[in-house]
Amino acid sequence: MTIRLYDTSARQIRDFTPLTPGCVSIYLCGATVQAAPHIGHIRSGLNFDIMRRWFEYRGYDVTFVRNVTDIDDKIIKKADEQGRPWWSIGYENEVAFNTAYDTLGCLRPTYEPRATGHIPEMIEMMRGLIERGHAYAADGNVYFDVRSFPEYLQLSNQELDNLLQPSGEGETGKRDPRDFAMWKAAKEGEPSWETPWGRGRPGWHLECSAMAHKYLGAAFDIHGGGIDLIFPHHENEIAQAKAYGDDFAAYWTHNAWVTMSGEKMAKSLGNSVLVSEMVQRWRPIVLRYYLGTPHYRSMIEYSEDALREAESAFARIEGFVQRVVEKAGAVEPAAEVPPAFAEAMDDDLGVPQALAIVHTTVRQGNSALTADDKEAAVARLAELRAMLGVLGLDPLDERWSGGGTDRGEDLHGVVDSLVRLVLEQRQAARSRKDYATADAIRDQLQQSGLAIEDTPSGPRWSLS
Repeated sequence: MTIRLYDTSARQIRDFTPLTPGCVSIYLCGATVQAAPHIGHIRSGLNFDIMRRWFEYRGYDVTFVRNVTDIDDKIIKKADEQGRPWWSIGYENEVAFNTAYDTLGCLRPTYEPRATGHIPEMIEMMRGLIERGHAYAADGNVYFDVRSFPEYLQLSNQELDNLLQPSGEGETGKRDPRDFAMWKAAKEGEPSWETPWGRGRPGWHLECSAMAHKYLGAAFDIHGGGIDLIFPHHENEIAQAKAYGDDFAAYWTHNAWVTMSGEKMAKSLGNSVLVSEMVQRWRPIVLRYYLGTPHYRSMIEYSEDALREAESAFARIEGFVQRVVEKAGAVEPAAEVPPAFAEAMDDDLGVPQALAIVHTTVRQGNSALTADDKEAAVARLAELRAMLGVLGLDPLDERWSGGGTDRGEDLHGVVDSLVRLVLEQRQAARSRKDYATADAIRDQLQQSGLAIEDTPSGPRWSLS
């Protein structure tokens, strides 16, 4: 079955046909590094990580570009408020974003360009747009003439005459108030670069048009980002790139928000939940399950209850995996995922439907274990690992299973030793038929948040 994706520009699901057979090129609008990431920021990275993994599973050679906006109004404002260099703010938060991506198991992008590293490319694009009559310089600013591009606003399906786009501070000399700034004239104390039109700094939108052109060429397959970027950012990217002469993106794919009390999660609203705080309370793989398993186009309403449900659901998966490994040893992932899982993923990355196949496989595997059918249980685990690998959720993958410097793994070992000591005491009490003491030990462990399961090979504990 052909992979199909919802294309925002077409407002429908379309069959995916790559520009180059066997290859997929993806540009994702990444972080504006003015603050540390909250889980709403990271959801986009997770959704497109799953998209990338699925294309790779289907045999495509994927080039994945995710930019870093390391200069903009918000970064400059933060630097002024904190009395720090603007680049210090940007770098600190870029590191925080990359730490969050890594912690939640996202593959590193093929390229991760910074805006400030591509000023020459931006100057070249502005020069071309001015020569073609699509842009003009005024008072040290460079603006895009929106009326020169008839296709403007087709992505967001708006009418130009109804558009309100007021000028920002210092944006003087506009021919039309709806024209947008590609380059902003220098202000005292702000970072600036030399251009043929005077010193200044990039507007927000120009960087992505220029960097997509540099790394993916005049035409590429997929442009992604959050739904809040459709207008004005993506609309303005299209105008710049196409007016310059590029075909730009063939498909536009957007992920929905993480909300809190029905509102988009945002630092400015004071309702954001930082990734760095969340991973102190929830295991990263559980947080990935929570953020990555709803459909990418559906909203996620943040709640502690929903996270606990995600934790319980993933614990059922891990429990089956652990029981089979204890019984049969290491099991390699199957070469192919089950057909129903593939069909769901091919249909606009239908992760919820694919996840239903995951849990059905777990139930079948548990039934096989109950029936002492080792061969069937191993087969189900092989299928399960293949599916979880696509979702970045395989608990046996070395990213999650250890072999690194994760303090959580060290702590698990300490807890395991202590719990086994207590379980030995419980077993000794049972051996002398002191069942009251044995039950009391079990109850105390359960009150501490541990579940105890008696198996033919001995008692096993897990977080309840």
